Amino acid sequence: MRKHDLDFERLENTPARRKSRRARFDDEPEPSRRGRLTEEERVRLAHQRADAYTETAIPGGGDRWSTWADGEQGPHPRPSWVITQLAAVDTELGVLKTGKEADVHLLRRGLSDGPQSLLAAKRYRSNEHRMFHRDAGYLEGRRMRRSREMRAIETRTAFGRNLIAEQWAVAEFAALSRLWGAGVPVPYPVQRSGTELLLEFIGEEDGTAAPRLAQVRTDEDGLRDLWYQLVSALETMAAHGLAHGDLSAYNLMVHRDRLVLIDLPQVVDIVANPRGLEFLARDVHNVASWFAARGLPPEVLDPEALVGELRQAAGLP
Repeated sequence: MRKHDLDFERLENTPARRKSRRARFDDEPEPSRRGRLTEEERVRLAHQRADAYTETAIPGGGDRWSTWADGEQGPHPRPSWVITQLAAVDTELGVLKTGKEADVHLLRRGLSDGPQSLLAAKRYRSNEHRMFHRDAGYLEGRRMRRSREMRAIETRTAFGRNLIAEQWAVAEFAALSRLWGAGVPVPYPVQRSGTELLLEFIGEEDGTAAPRLAQVRTDEDGLRDLWYQLVSALETMAAHGLAHGDLSAYNLMVHRDRLVLIDLPQVVDIVANPRGLEFLARDVHNVASWFAARGLPPEVLDPEALVGELRQAAGLP
């Protein structure tokens, strides 16, 4: 064999080299999830990479510039504490809660020589998990226009799970905006950017979060007042055709004797969803059982009667 002849047998048995990825700089932002990204996530990441090369140092030891201009913004009238200046800086202060579908971080947004406010940054995960918690039933009644995207969601591909994460974020932001405008006690939704929600922080100025209802210890009068607050909130939601969908003592907060509903990504349209009334009844029985176990008397609690009242408020037979 001459030197310039090829040994085809050896070449066929040689494993193909994997194309190496372009090296990243140490300070270049990386994607927050694997798999094909949604369009919003791709745009968000492109902006972050551009900022890494062009922005000057962030003042005050902040972690990023305000993302106010990049996101979907909360409803009017906005509370006075919402900071809309683009010169504001966001600073991460720690983790408030970790969950299967999302993590909640404490964030401070403010100007170096101006107002500051605390926010809860809820960040949905995507393809780090096989699927979202019981998402099949909650997604009934929600449809996407593109059949390719619906197939990706149904088969739970990496791209489909990214879409589900974004769909949950969109659904929760829309529900919070609608409910806040209707007077339901929910955190004010400041903005949504991709799969990140920035919400009103429910707690004290020092960053201490308000307790969950499950952590609250009070007397019968206090329990009675909290129960009536909850009934009023459920009635308002039902009048708008909605049920929480996963209500329990762990996604209700109590701040200075005021009840606040949280964790609404799975909010259910009780008219469009075939299982809507089932979710509504389950919500009522879950919380009624908790109040009953804490000593609220039966003459105050009547879950079946309340379910009937909520159906009537929703205009259902």
